[in-house]
Amino acid sequence: MQTTTHSDNETKELGKKIATQLKGGDIVCLYGELGSGKTTLVKGLAEGLGIKEDITSPTFTLMNIYKISNIKYLRDPARDGAISTLVHIDTYRLKNEQELIQIGVEDYLGQPDTITIIEWPEKVEGLLKDKKIIKITLEHGTNSERTITKLS
Repeated sequence: MQTTTHSDNETKELGKKIATQLKGGDIVCLYGELGSGKTTLVKGLAEGLGIKEDITSPTFTLMNIYKISNIKYLRDPARDGAISTLVHIDTYRLKNEQELIQIGVEDYLGQPDTITIIEWPEKVEGLLKDKKIIKITLEHGTNSERTITKLS
């Protein structure tokens, strides 16, 4: 799937649509340059999962954890089980994979009740080598335009 969005709102709306296709255990890897819309897409994904909290990039904290309280997602049989947690990881400042391991990322990766989203996944490829990932690439266009490609 390849789509072009023309504003932050369109990118968020696309994130909401992608959220309807996710299930527990999914690991979504977001590839793209600084400012390409990765966090904007995550905001839409979170909103699509019913998360009301303000979504911010975990550039300095490395990992933000959001609990899903919307009953629709906690008991949706169409999703192959309950989803109770969204984990948003940003490895931009990461020096090595060990930093992520030290903060407990392995407790979440691939867990059946968790969706994990990773910005800058190139930096943690060793942790992902045996995992099935959903790859989404975001590319700058003109003005607010972005080309977003989703590969499973």
